[in-house]
Amino acid sequence: MTRGLGWFDAFREVVPEWAVVVLGLVTQLGDVWFLGVLVGTLYWIETDDRDDIAAVAGLLLAGLSLITALKHVFALPRPERVLVEVEALPAAVHPLYEATATATGYGFPSGHALMSTIVYLSLAEYSDVSTRRRRFLGAAGLVTAVSLSRVGLGVHYLVDVVAGVAVGLVFLLLAWGLLNRYPTHRGTLGFGLAVGIAAAALVTSRTDPDAVLLVGASLGAFAGWQLALLARGLDAGQGPIRADRRLAVRAVAAGLVIVSLVGATAYYWPVSLLAGSGALGVTVAVLVPVPELYHTERVRRLRQRSLSGSQ
Repeated sequence: MTRGLGWFDAFREVVPEWAVVVLGLVTQLGDVWFLGVLVGTLYWIETDDRDDIAAVAGLLLAGLSLITALKHVFALPRPERVLVEVEALPAAVHPLYEATATATGYGFPSGHALMSTIVYLSLAEYSDVSTRRRRFLGAAGLVTAVSLSRVGLGVHYLVDVVAGVAVGLVFLLLAWGLLNRYPTHRGTLGFGLAVGIAAAALVTSRTDPDAVLLVGASLGAFAGWQLALLARGLDAGQGPIRADRRLAVRAVAAGLVIVSLVGATAYYWPVSLLAGSGALGVTVAVLVPVPELYHTERVRRLRQRSLSGSQ
């Protein structure tokens, strides 16, 4: 049974060839690299509600594992069609076309639709920019634009993007229910969800390389966030670690995860994918607490002294 609804050929006849470049740029709004840069930038610059942005980062990782698992469960191909043949475009735009308007791998459900739903709606839920209504209208507009661009480019059927959005919405309803029930632990719960779904994706996909790397990244993010909270607690006057049960649990959890990641990297290096997953996890674990450390009181004082000395 086809997933197409029979309208693509008519659409292709009326759309000019240059539209493929526009659609290719729009579709980047739902690409992993763009969503990662967006959430990472917000995570760095946010100082008051970094816990909420951390939760969004955790949901992003969880969404990547979720789509990896679902694509392998259904294993349905992409459409055998394109909006424009690359030969019909000027040679100067061939690299841009191949980078933005083509896709490989399984097609159902749409990863761009699912990921843009998770990230943009989560940012609308947990940010405080403008009004809640405007945030959700803007997020819905971005999700719609990304989804239609995938269909317009011919890399997905309409059913694929509808399913991607639907799965993303169901996932968010369940995840938000958990995160909003424990608002002071949103970051930890978000990264915890990422670890759990990454483990499920690893099994479901039969150790697909992307799933293996996502396990390492999710574990590293979870450990790094515990280190960030540990630094925040010490900066706020809590501690020493051994005398504070919460800080001790965070320290032990982060330590065990990082030791496991380092062990995997060292044992399997340099040939195994597991070594790469471990190295990725260690890198993420180091990067996640950096913004929190950068804004601690002690570091702020050191920066002020350094600036005063240079003057």
